[in-house]
Amino acid sequence: MELTGALAFVFVAGLLTDLATGLGALPFFFVDDVNDRWRVGLWGLASGIMLSASGFGLFREGLNYGTPLEVAAGAAVGVALVLVADYVIHSYEFAPREIAEADFKKLVLIAGVLTVHSFPEGVAVGVSFADMGLEGGYPILGFTVPLLAIFMTIAISIHNIPEGLAVSIPLHEHGARRWKLVAVAVFTSVPQPIGAVLAFAFVQVARTLLPVGFGFAGGAMVFLVIHEFIPEALEIGERIPGGANRELAAGLVVGIVGMVPMLFVA
Repeated sequence: MELTGALAFVFVAGLLTDLATGLGALPFFFVDDVNDRWRVGLWGLASGIMLSASGFGLFREGLNYGTPLEVAAGAAVGVALVLVADYVIHSYEFAPREIAEADFKKLVLIAGVLTVHSFPEGVAVGVSFADMGLEGGYPILGFTVPLLAIFMTIAISIHNIPEGLAVSIPLHEHGARRWKLVAVAVFTSVPQPIGAVLAFAFVQVARTLLPVGFGFAGGAMVFLVIHEFIPEALEIGERIPGGANRELAAGLVVGIVGMVPMLFVA
């Protein structure tokens, strides 16, 4: 397998997850507002998908390559990175409208903040491609792609949709044009294809660290769900009469059950 071609393939997979963020802006091409109950359900769906993908895919795959201690060590580093990202984001918090209106210097700073936030998601995609070219995968465009990589790319893409919606709502309220909503949403996930390529290149060179890499990606994803996704859904639910626990629970169940096929990843 030619490394350059493989890196390009992984970059495209990461780019697809990035572009999926723009799908969060599409509702505003058809409606003027998005019901809060749907928003809660989408966050629940994203949370269920990420929990399922991490448990059935990343952690399980990590244990196939190493010890529970190695996977746990990687997960701890992943959690630490998310905590650092949270600190950085809250130290330099930007509204979506500011992203659209930023000058060059501010745009560079915003890009740096977004990199810290989106990088773990890109890493999850890149690490999942670790066994590309080996037996047991599926032929796609001349490459043998692991089932885990296919599921992880789909999972991160779906997870990005509610993030794109969350970015688009305040911009829409301030009168931004529809295609600007899509552009800004996609911009917020630009670091993902970069993170995917770097992670894939790293595990190709240092395959002995694969269990740590899988643990890192899984730990970051699970902590993101606990620390950001579910609290975001609960915060939105507080504005709904009677709450939206059923919508959140339904989204979680659908997300988890939908990823059950990952149990059969070789």
